[in-house]
Order: sequence, then C-alpha cells, then structure tokens
Amino acid sequence: MSAQPRTSSDDQPKAGGRSRRERGRTALLVVLAIIATVFAVLNLNSVKVDWILGSGSAPLIVVIVISLLIGVVFTHFAERRAGRRR
Repeated sequence: MSAQPRTSSDDQPKAGGRSRRERGRTALLVVLAIIATVFAVLNLNSVKVDWILGSGSAPLIVVIVISLLIGVVFTHFAERRAGRRR
C-alpha cells in the first residue's frame, strides 16, 4: 500500500482545534457584537415614534432593533417566496 500525501489546508480543522475560517468567523462575530453594544449604549435617547394609530416615545435603540427585526422577517419571507418560483 502506498501512503497518500497529506495536504494541509487552513480550512481543515486540526485535531482538537478549529480551522482558520472558523476562528475568523468567531472573531468577526465578536467584533460585530462589540460594535452593536457600543451602538446601543450611544443611542439611549428617547424619540417620538408615529405609529399608524397614534404616537408615543421610545428609546432610539428600541426603534432601531424593531426596524431591523422587521427587515429580517421581510427578507426571510421574500427569499422563501423567490426560492419557490425556481
């Protein structure tokens, strides 16, 4: 039997460790979490929000997070609908 040469790739996990790609993704997620936390702390001012049936006030970060979640939900359903057409 002949032994096949081993190829070391940065994307293949080593025994007991994470691949370079996984470490990069983790680092990116940590940086994004820090940026989001700083953004939230800096946007605590209360703002007036006009709803369809009235108005009220809420912290700016709450308005931003709700807008983000609505956008994520709409994007999810739009992608699912586009996937069905294919």
